[in-house]
Amino acid sequence: MSPHHKPAVRFVFVTVLLDVLGIGLIIPVAPRLVEQLYRGSDAEAAPLVGALSATYALMQFVFAPILGSLSDRFGRRPVILISLFGSALDYFAAALSPTLWFLFVTRALNGVSGANITACNAYIADVTPPEKRAAGFGVIGAAFGLGFVLGPLLGGLLGEMHIRAPFWAAGALTLVNWAYGYFVLPESLPADRRRPFSLARANPLGTFGHLRRYPVVLELGASLFLLNMAMFGLHSTWVLYTKHRYHWGELDTGLSLTCVGVGAAIVQGGLARKIIPRLGEPRSLLVGLGIGVCAYLGYGLATQGWMIYVIILAASLGGIAQPAAQALITKASPATEQGEVQGALTSLSSIAAIIGYPLGATVFGYFIGERTPVKVPGAPYFLSAALALGGLLVAAWALRGRPGAGAGAGSAGPEGRGVAGRGKS
Repeated sequence: MSPHHKPAVRFVFVTVLLDVLGIGLIIPVAPRLVEQLYRGSDAEAAPLVGALSATYALMQFVFAPILGSLSDRFGRRPVILISLFGSALDYFAAALSPTLWFLFVTRALNGVSGANITACNAYIADVTPPEKRAAGFGVIGAAFGLGFVLGPLLGGLLGEMHIRAPFWAAGALTLVNWAYGYFVLPESLPADRRRPFSLARANPLGTFGHLRRYPVVLELGASLFLLNMAMFGLHSTWVLYTKHRYHWGELDTGLSLTCVGVGAAIVQGGLARKIIPRLGEPRSLLVGLGIGVCAYLGYGLATQGWMIYVIILAASLGGIAQPAAQALITKASPATEQGEVQGALTSLSSIAAIIGYPLGATVFGYFIGERTPVKVPGAPYFLSAALALGGLLVAAWALRGRPGAGAGAGSAGPEGRGVAGRGKS
């Protein structure tokens, strides 16, 4: 990476950090705001909370390949800056939501602008050599981790004061980052590596056909699809689950998610750089996935709130999976098509979210409701564990024959960890 690009990479880091920070800020309060606008019980509101997140994911699914292809044509800088400005406006609009349907509209618009992770990933691929990309994507993972350190904690604190305050804070922080990026972000994609924009390539469904040309990317993408379904099922139920089972409030939920972020930042921002070179990328991916399956089972079985923190500590080591997977994928695709490939992977992640968010919330609502034959609050996490295990098996198949992959599969046992194309876990 040239010294010229170091300030820009720091900006991309901050951009992803604030993307996740903005989401983390509203996690502790969004279910409560839905309940307030809907005026229903936890079991009744749960599917709506899942639908709200799925709306965001649906728009991201549609626009991620469009933004990726636009960044291949016009460069990464304009795509990142325009989407940042849009995100700030979306957060301000959400803070003013008078009705539930208006809140859904703001989340849809935020999903459009939030697809900028495609351009951010492509930017990192542009400015880092292949052998350094695992470390580069580890920086992105660290941004996700720090976002979840600060976001839920601040969201819990601000939410205790006023339920809409986190939305105002998210908008203000994103607007500040847009202004900063306007002055420091250089373009990473040279003119000779750009290509014309094509609606066929920007088609969110057509991009999957493009991945067929790269079998390893396609197979790893299928693995990440299952893993992301598992992760998004957890996302949509965490606040509701901990409130129902452990009687946690906004601040308690924020603290737990902060611990998740601290662990992710330490592992992906530091330990991953030491662990992945020693284990190798295939083995790191499989071992990381294995830790995740155990974590999902632990979350569903934990009978006391303090147990959650022990599981979070152990689960953090699974963070080596994301940078390892990203490095493997970028090495298996051409430098001229990084934006398109990243867009396709983000779209896969979005489909997983479209399914996973409402699926997890619906399963949770059913198994705590009056109609269920047996109450199992942890049911969505048992489902997540099964999905993550499926993702592990697909990943093991994708990595068959690669040096180190067999050893990783043998040592990991039952495995899985959700890895988001946007990276939000």
